[in-house]
Amino acid sequence: MSSPLNVGTRGPSAQDVTYGWLKKHISELSRDGGVFLSESEVAKQAGTSRTPVREALLRLEAEGFLQIVPKKGAFIPPISDSEIEAVMQARALVEDWCIQRIVPADAAFVAALEGLIAEQEAVIDDPAAFIELDRAFHRLLVRQAGNPVLAEFYESLRERQIRMGIRAVASGENRARNVLEEHTAIVRALADGDAGDALAAHLSSTLAVLRLPIRGDHAGEHSVRGLS
Repeated sequence: MSSPLNVGTRGPSAQDVTYGWLKKHISELSRDGGVFLSESEVAKQAGTSRTPVREALLRLEAEGFLQIVPKKGAFIPPISDSEIEAVMQARALVEDWCIQRIVPADAAFVAALEGLIAEQEAVIDDPAAFIELDRAFHRLLVRQAGNPVLAEFYESLRERQIRMGIRAVASGENRARNVLEEHTAIVRALADGDAGDALAAHLSSTLAVLRLPIRGDHAGEHSVRGLS
């Protein structure tokens, strides 16, 4: 009979581990070319069986990250310029609405944002970690407005942008440093009582970088990329 102390102490399931591994891998792929992934390739590299891989792929398909093509595998589509524009337009609408409702910001909130900027500074050479903290920074701005419906919608937008953002930070010259400066400007403006312009400038510069072609991206539309 199991001890009550063991209840709730289980680690993440094989599906959850595989899902996290796959999402990270997809986020680091080229945005310019489509890629096919097979269940067997993913299972081998993720160190799991094909069943949790299949379940994770279905979750990612439901979230819009990929399309399962019978007898071919999971297709990761390229990210089009129109999708980038649409995501950033939606982000701007949500973030501007939220930021107008959290000014002037209190000292504790400002300190929390400054803490995230310091953490970003510490991982400036790690694009994946940097983007995750970038996500945390903007998530905090949105959640502070207190609208859970908008916060949930915003999460779906940020999921779609992870793949865009990692590539831009990894390949864009000085982009990570510019992000830190732009985040700092937002926090200063929040403390002063009006951060709308600083936020707009940050999102505008982000969009400009995302529009740029990424150096070294030459994947073909239907290529099969090895997992490594």
